[in-house]
Amino acid sequence: MTKKPILTLYTRVGCHLCEEMKQQLQLFQKQYGFSLNVVDIDADSYLKLRYGERVPVLAAGEREICHYHLNKDLVLEYFRTF
Repeated sequence: MTKKPILTLYTRVGCHLCEEMKQQLQLFQKQYGFSLNVVDIDADSYLKLRYGERVPVLAAGEREICHYHLNKDLVLEYFRTF
């Protein structure tokens, strides 16, 4: 059985770029079958300090894949490591 990639999208409420990336990832998710965790950075003081205004950030564990806009090429490159 192949392990399914888990990606985390760091966002904040009211961020239009965050909403755009989330929608794009949900479409992408149907095609590639990964798990997506969406985390509001404002609910965690460490994450708020770490990311500040640099959201959305798409990450796999501690590895940042892209931020501000979805880079599908970088996501696919990450999937190839599975």
